[in-house]
Amino acid sequence: MAIATVSPVTGETLKTFTPLTSEEIQSKIAIAQTSFEAYRNTTFAQRSQWLHQAADLLEKNSAEYGRIMTVEMGKTWKSAIAEAKKCALVCRYYADHGADFLKDIPGESDGSAAFVRYQPLGVILAVMPWNFPFWQVFRFAAPALMAGNVGLLKHASNVPQCAIAIQEIIEQAGFPPGVFQTLLIGASQVEEVLADERVQAATLTGSEYAGASLAATAGKYIKKTVLELGGSDPFIVLNSADVELAVSTAVTARMLNNGQSCIAAKRFILQTGIADQFIEQLTARFEALKMGDPMDENVDVGPLATASICQEIDQQVEKTVAMGGKVLIGGKPLDRPGNFYPPTILTDIPPDSPGALEEFFGPVALVFRVKELEEAIRLANGINLGLGASVWTQDEGERDRLINDIEAGAVFVNGLVKSDPRLPFGGIKRSGYGRELSIQGIQEFVNIKTVWIR
Repeated sequence: MAIATVSPVTGETLKTFTPLTSEEIQSKIAIAQTSFEAYRNTTFAQRSQWLHQAADLLEKNSAEYGRIMTVEMGKTWKSAIAEAKKCALVCRYYADHGADFLKDIPGESDGSAAFVRYQPLGVILAVMPWNFPFWQVFRFAAPALMAGNVGLLKHASNVPQCAIAIQEIIEQAGFPPGVFQTLLIGASQVEEVLADERVQAATLTGSEYAGASLAATAGKYIKKTVLELGGSDPFIVLNSADVELAVSTAVTARMLNNGQSCIAAKRFILQTGIADQFIEQLTARFEALKMGDPMDENVDVGPLATASICQEIDQQVEKTVAMGGKVLIGGKPLDRPGNFYPPTILTDIPPDSPGALEEFFGPVALVFRVKELEEAIRLANGINLGLGASVWTQDEGERDRLINDIEAGAVFVNGLVKSDPRLPFGGIKRSGYGRELSIQGIQEFVNIKTVWIR
């Protein structure tokens, strides 16, 4: 895939970039290692100051950073501005709490004293996706830099201007040169970076295939990885739920980021007592959504990020329908330039179809009916992904069953699944391993050093 900005609205190639050569990659790794040797000795107070300055820049220039995101991957401008501001939030969170998260922890031993000390690992490679092109990077960068690591960013090839802007933010915030560098490289060049002995670990957010590839390479070189991969999150609504609130939340939960979110609600599992009411209201709300130019503040849903993503979801819908699924609304790409796929609802989904087994990365709601709580849990868990789940009930017993029995990295009760700097984020099964955010996120890429003293 070429490293280029291609408008999701028109399909026009706006700007292209030349990938780094092997020599240029080696030079940047050398700069990163040299920078780390000095940066690791900076104080938490100094790193905190730089992170606060990065947050100031993100807030001050959120409209411009939002414009870059919208131009490159098609999210609505209003949501892109909100994303830039959320990046400021995670910078401030680790600036304020990182030192406490990494302070020495006293322990008992047969010596005079013992404690655990957290120390940075060194150069960390981040392989990041296009769907939240600022947030995914900063939720890695903020804790990694606060811990004293340095970063190399291999961003998705369709958001190069976002990648360049992020490096500029970190440099303008005052961080020393070389502490965070963007590598404009293709996927085939990742192994060269990860194989280098100066690179200590890697994190990836992306597809199952990309995660498996990175993990295999890291395993070959015995390097730590954190993976945040796909999700086909269930949105379970039981008869006891507040249906009006569930429906209004469902629209946001599915259409967020034009439907292109790992933790978007994708499989709507409805108990029969409320199913008709829920589907009727969801359909009406989907029909009311406005599609169009994502820079228009009145637009609710913009284009998908690339033509191939639009083609893939169209094929998934077509195959599901051919196997017996039914389309209530939408179901075909819009006949206009760009990657526009309309809000879509599928029902009567066969158990062996893409709609039952695969992640749909676009504005398609997959609707299932169940009679009992146990059936809802079996259906929710009957897939090899386990990122998040949203469950809706006003019954305490049902709530506790769902919290305990749903196989996912997060369960949100009567609310949409979202990432929050204060809470750990990640999945199980083929949705990945490790955690980002909160105290767990900053402790992923540190040496947990045991110290024993006589």
